Formats: sequence, structure tokens, C-alpha cells
Amino acid sequence: MEIQADTIVALCTPPGRSAIGVIRLSGSASLKILRALIATPAFNPRPNLLTLRSLFDPFSGGVLDRGLVCFFEAPHSFTGEDVVELHCHGSPVLLQSIVDITLKLDARLADPGEFSLRAVSNGRLQLTEAEAIRDLVDAQTDAAMKQATRQLKGEISNTLRPAKEQLLTVIVRLESSLEFVEEDLPHVEHEELIGKLQGIQKDLSRLSQTFAAGKLLRDGLKAAIIGRPNVGKSSLFNRLLGRSRAIVTEIPGTTRDTLAEPIGMHGVPVLLIDTAGIRESVDQIEAIGVERTKREAADADILIVVLDGSAPLQDEDMIVLSEAENQLHLVALNKSDLASFSASRVEPDIRDNPNRSNILSVSAKTEAGLDTLRTAILEPFLNGRSQSEGLLITNARHYDLLLRTVSAIQTSESLLHQRVSEELVLIGLHNALRFLDEITGETTSDDILGQIFSTFCIGK
Repeated sequence: MEIQADTIVALCTPPGRSAIGVIRLSGSASLKILRALIATPAFNPRPNLLTLRSLFDPFSGGVLDRGLVCFFEAPHSFTGEDVVELHCHGSPVLLQSIVDITLKLDARLADPGEFSLRAVSNGRLQLTEAEAIRDLVDAQTDAAMKQATRQLKGEISNTLRPAKEQLLTVIVRLESSLEFVEEDLPHVEHEELIGKLQGIQKDLSRLSQTFAAGKLLRDGLKAAIIGRPNVGKSSLFNRLLGRSRAIVTEIPGTTRDTLAEPIGMHGVPVLLIDTAGIRESVDQIEAIGVERTKREAADADILIVVLDGSAPLQDEDMIVLSEAENQLHLVALNKSDLASFSASRVEPDIRDNPNRSNILSVSAKTEAGLDTLRTAILEPFLNGRSQSEGLLITNARHYDLLLRTVSAIQTSESLLHQRVSEELVLIGLHNALRFLDEITGETTSDDILGQIFSTFCIGK
């Protein structure tokens, strides 16, 4: 995305009717456009102060609205440029009319993420902080919101700073050795530099290993509940959801179609799917539901296979288990509240499968075992790491650059062990430093910036 010197405009609040709608302008003509809208050519606003003004159509002279206007003077604004915000009544027609008028006054519509891009280009934000704004807007759970807030405060940059400083120390020493080619590195100093590189690798590898938990926190997962009819799938779905979303009856085959609802499990966004019972059926509608169940199961990150723990396994249970055997799944033995329930009767027949993460006893009626079930759904994706365990890498771009950084340092360390020329060792170290700078946006190319900010919403 090419940085423009013109003035951009966008609606910053979601489209639709609302109490307030906010329009933002950024660029050198922002104040001139504001003066035209309030019909006061000499208006000289005090920066950062909201002022109640009437807004006019400068082409017809008609009154548009009465709202709050605010001017943020460069460089002390979000983008580092002159910025104007118009806080109007939230009528979609009104807001669009005002935006259209600003376009006639030489503004242009902002591209997705262009305000944040200008903030990065003008040094008001680091790239990781701008990406955190997007993640904060997209956060689906409290845990995801808190993680995005940490990154918005610059925690990624602060965490990387010691590694960059250590890397620079090694680079400077090796560069000095190149300057004085007649002096080889003393053995003690040679080993010290290797130790520093190993320490940097350890720290960055530890940070990169948080990506599995961070990705889960940001993107969530898809969990499908499958089983034969009448084992309590819909009841379990309703209990996990916390409300009666699926129809529940004692008639087998009540659920004919899939139901999907987003929920939060221990801070992780989960798309929970209730499915039709898997069995052979001559009913055309039920057969279609079974086919949809199989498609949803194939797309799920994890399957929750529900069995009736109060009765012996049936042939239909074995069909369901065979459908799940090649995917990550867990088994929920339902109806643990009944006197006839016996986990030991069922478990020996279903125990051995490398893709099965757990076998649990639950009751959709009493909610017994549901907390354990929630933990078991997430466990295969967390690698033993808690969502509240410090800073997590949530961005695939950051993760990839960390891996490339560690790989480059490993290559240089290996060359240093071999006592090759410092010039060759420095190639990998300079690459590693460049990869770290790409994370924070200090050396990121315009093409990559364009790809990143195209994922932002317009007005941000």
C-alpha cells in the first residue's frame, strides 16, 4: 500500500443505526474541510477539545446536523497528521451524506487500515501495536482482549529488545574483528560470543513456542458433537452453551440439521456444533442431516463423540467411532447420573486409538463432568500452556519471523564453532536482526505492509 499525502475520510463506527456515528479525516486538508462543514472559515479550534457545532452542506447551505467536532493537530494525533473527528447522530443516511460532502471537498475514502498505516509510517505506532489494534477489534473473548491490550502497550517490542541488544553486541564485536584482521578472537571471547548466541536462541525459541496457545486464543477452534441418535448430544450442546438452543426430546432423530453457536471456553473462542445422529435411515430428511453431520465432522478441529454410558455399545456407536478414528477426538460417556451407568463396561472396547485424547464421564442432566470436558476440548491445542501465562505470540507473521531469526542465529553459531571468517558469520546475524526489525515494522517492505493493513476494517 502506497502512503499518500492526501486527506482521507472514513466512518469509524459500525454501519447501521446508532446513537452516535463518528467520521474521521486525516491529512493536511482536514481543518479546511472542517471549516467548510461548520461554515466558519476563520475557525481556529483548540486541539483535543470537543466543541458543539452545527454542520452545514457548503454546496446548498442546508443544515445537516448538530454534533461534536474535534481537531487533533499534527504530530500529536493518532496518525501523526492533522486529524478531525465528527461525532454526529447515528443515522446511516446522514453519515453517508457527510462523507459524500467531504469527498467533494477533496478528501478521498480511506483504504482498509489506512489510518493505522499512516500512524506506523509517521512513527506514532510500531507495526506490532497497529496489529494489536486489529486483534483488539476482532477479540472474541476476555482473554483475547487482554492479550491484544498487552501487545498494544508495546510488550512484544519490549520483549524483543534484550535479544536485539545482545545480537548487536555480538555483531559489533565481530565487525571490530574484521577491522583488525591481524587479531583473531581470543578463545575465551570466542566462547563468550557463542554463549550469547545460544542465550538469544533460547529466549526467542521460548517466545515462539507460545504461538500454539496464542493462535488458539486469537482464532479459536471448531468442535463438533457427534454420536448415534438419542445419546444426549443436543442436551450436552445446550449445557455447554448455557441455554436451550437445540430441541431435545426422547424421540430418536429429533435433530435433523446442524446447529452452530460460538462460545468461550476458558478464554478460547470455540464454535460448538450440534449434529444429527449418525445411523442408517430411509428417511430422506434424516439422511441429508447425517450427510451434513459427516461434512461438519470432517471440517472440525476436534470431535466430541457422545456415547450412552448407561447402556452397552451398539453397532451404531461403533459406526460413529469409525467415523472419528482418523481425526482428533475425545469420548464423552453421557448419563453418568443414571444408576445403570458404568464407564468400565464401555471403556475397554474404545480405549486404543492414537487420535483419541481422552475418555470422560459426563451428565448432560446434572452438568457433572462438564468443566473437565471443557478443559479436555482445549488440552490438545494448548501444549500445557495457560492462556493467562504472560505474553503469547498470536500472529503467524511474528511466529514465522521468530523461527527464521532462530534459524539464522543457529547457522551463524555453527559457523562460529568452525572458526570460519567473521564475514560469513555476520551474514546470518544481520539477517536475524532484519527479521526482528520486520516484526516491529522497522524494516518491513511496502508490499508486506499493504498485505497486513488490508486485513483491517475501514476507518481503523
